[in-house]
Amino acid sequence: MPGVLCNALVCLAVWMTVSARTTSGMIMAIVWPITGFVAMGMEHSVANMYMIPAGILSGADISFSAVLNNIFPVLLGNIVGGAGGVALFYRIAYGNTAAE
Repeated sequence: MPGVLCNALVCLAVWMTVSARTTSGMIMAIVWPITGFVAMGMEHSVANMYMIPAGILSGADISFSAVLNNIFPVLLGNIVGGAGGVALFYRIAYGNTAAE
């Protein structure tokens, strides 16, 4: 599914940034995962929701079915990568610490 590793990297960047103690630590925590997914050319549903209409407004010949064939698989992959990849592993590793 497209977008699984992409959103796993984005969520990992958020988790690492939240756990950093200094501003420089936050910057370093967010730079590498985001740079990785951009350099690998992965797709993120929110970015696609901007880039596809921007392309259409710029004159690209994109059909509605092509938009749907891109958005839905990427969105499902982002959900699996974020909730199933990162959040689930953090939940397994740390348990329910909010109830304490």
